[in-house]
Amino acid sequence: MAMPRLSGGGPRPEPAPRYAVRPQPSTGAAHFSAEYEPRPAAVREARAQVRGQLRRWGLAERGELVDTAELLVSELATRALLQSGSRFRLTLTAAHGVLRCEVEDRGWCGAQSGRGLFLVDAMARRWGCRREGAGRTSWFELETGAFGH
Repeated sequence: MAMPRLSGGGPRPEPAPRYAVRPQPSTGAAHFSAEYEPRPAAVREARAQVRGQLRRWGLAERGELVDTAELLVSELATRALLQSGSRFRLTLTAAHGVLRCEVEDRGWCGAQSGRGLFLVDAMARRWGCRREGAGRTSWFELETGAFGH
């Protein structure tokens, strides 16, 4: 059985409809960043950090947002561990009704397929992958429905 392929089938240059240049957070935007060791428990830790941080930012009442963010972060973190085997950094930014989640690792942006990216493509408002130095940053955005964060 063939794996589902994302529309376009391969890497796309930024900007494109679902890929965009990273917006800079506005002054006062909620921001969090943490680095994780390359071990399986790191994915669980990153998920818990997402839930806790969204709770601290007052976004926990939107259970669907928290569940979706946790799921998609775990997919990107698992991808980072399986493909790069390196430490990874999770960065969360909430501003103007948008939650942006980024996972930086030592991997590459090659094939844009597989179960994890299929879920990201299906559930995220926008998403992408960009090459940075010796690694990549995979990111997605979700609407929070809250403004000011």
